[in-house]
Amino acid sequence: MRCPFCSSEDTQVKDSRPAEEGAAIRRRRQCLSCGQRFTTFERVQLRDLTVVKRSGRRVRFDREKLLRSVLVAMQKRPMERDQIEQLVSSIVRRLEGEGEMDISSERIGQKVMEALSNLDPVAYVRYASVYKDFTESSDFARFIADEKLDE
Repeated sequence: MRCPFCSSEDTQVKDSRPAEEGAAIRRRRQCLSCGQRFTTFERVQLRDLTVVKRSGRRVRFDREKLLRSVLVAMQKRPMERDQIEQLVSSIVRRLEGEGEMDISSERIGQKVMEALSNLDPVAYVRYASVYKDFTESSDFARFIADEKLDE
């Protein structure tokens, strides 16, 4: 594992423990060159997924990009980072479990929206605002009315 600070490949595992309810291994590492510590996660990957964008462009699925988008939606919401990691892992497992190698960006967005709608209505609307490309404040009001989130 390459050190993210100095790029040395000389690192050592200091601690390992299960994470995400046993779906991952969290490893605490130390670089033997610069002494910095960092954390890595090891997860099972069932398939190499490809995302088919709206433009038709194809890109390799990036779990970290999905995590970042959910973290933005969950910003300042009452949820721990570990819970968000578990949410993202469950979305990835569902996508891999569908058996398709090519997944549309719309399908990924739908999976995230389903998960967030059951978890946090504010995060759900935040994510929807980007996913559905809201351009005016009336888009928020219309979405909330259509989804009956104000009840």
